[in-house]
Amino acid sequence: MNRGFYIILAAQFFSALADNALLFAAIAVLKTLDAPTWQTPVLQQFFVFAYIALAPFVGPFADALPKGRVMFLSNAVKIVGCAAMLLGLHPLPAYGVVGIGAALYSPAKYGILTEYLPPERLVWANGWMEGLTVAAIILGAVMGGVLVGPRVQEHLIDRLEGLELKLGVDSAPELAIAVILGVYLLAAIINLYIPRLPIDHKLRQKTPLFILRDFGRCFVQLWKDPLGQVSLAVTTLFWGAGATLRLIVLAWAAAALNFNLEQATQLTALVAVGIALGSIFAAKWVPLRQAVRVLPVGIAMGLVVMVMVWVTDWRIAVPLMLLIGAMAGYFVVPMNALLQHRGHLLMGAGHSIALQNFNENLGILIMLGVYALMIRKGLRIDTIVLVFGGFVAVAMGWLTRQHRHDRLYPPMAPVDPRSKSPETPK
Repeated sequence: MNRGFYIILAAQFFSALADNALLFAAIAVLKTLDAPTWQTPVLQQFFVFAYIALAPFVGPFADALPKGRVMFLSNAVKIVGCAAMLLGLHPLPAYGVVGIGAALYSPAKYGILTEYLPPERLVWANGWMEGLTVAAIILGAVMGGVLVGPRVQEHLIDRLEGLELKLGVDSAPELAIAVILGVYLLAAIINLYIPRLPIDHKLRQKTPLFILRDFGRCFVQLWKDPLGQVSLAVTTLFWGAGATLRLIVLAWAAAALNFNLEQATQLTALVAVGIALGSIFAAKWVPLRQAVRVLPVGIAMGLVVMVMVWVTDWRIAVPLMLLIGAMAGYFVVPMNALLQHRGHLLMGAGHSIALQNFNENLGILIMLGVYALMIRKGLRIDTIVLVFGGFVAVAMGWLTRQHRHDRLYPPMAPVDPRSKSPETPK
């Protein structure tokens, strides 16, 4: 791979690092405001709402401009949201602004892979992209947890006289947000060096009505395509479950292991380490045409999540979190690559990634909403874990049964222009 691919990876790493660190900083700000506990999952709902509301428009936007330029503009929006939180805007709307930037960013960061690399390298490239993203999740969780922890408050904020006067910072969460703002600025600078590629699948018209109709047509087209359907369903389930699991682990670690927020964020980082390992194994062992064969791993992941209710020792929790993450990474990376390949052939990279984001974040919004509702109803965390793990296992079991015989045929199947569906063997 040449220098351009590594610049793309670096830009994604620092942007994702800031996104994930900011989540934990925002949670800490909510605690300082004595916000009700149900606002923690709602915080992430504010972030993902933009993915759903803007889905018809971000795909055409990503395909209408060089994707490196789109990534730069998206990071600029994230900087505005982060700065607004630092200046005192409530974390919910401020993190929502960051979500708008992330919604604009996503079709470009994944779409550029399909334009920059040949199809046979997509699983490998997605392994790298997911691995670096997961590394950003790990370091973001650790960085956010450390910066908002009591040690920073005691040993840095309270000892550095004049810090409030010079930076307007008088608490650990505020210092965390200031540091994260610097990371976003670094990501934006790297975006300027991303290779400029030809514009792909530019819209014939740019009116809102045409864009909405085009989005609806692409939505139906991707769900009707057998391989698009299974990959879209799996990634939707994965991201909805993953976003919810991160918050469940925070609550579970406090109840079962007596961990504080800093320790619990480090435990969520272990899930991310596992995802990175699973991504590496998938990139090495799973060819694109056999991506559907990884579905049974998702069933096993749901069952292993349910084991959490019997764990009360951190020495058992550590390998368990790694195992859950490894299984998740192993089955989602081939599904991501398959979805990108089919979407790129059917409608263009930016359009297909925007559709993927719409479905995935609708899943996140629904699952986080259910989780927030269960918290408000007073359900025990053990009950929530069992319901969550059981749902994932059953859903993946149904998908495995429905699509166990699907595969890419031939290895890089073209699109039949008459049917817009994958050609079938004669």
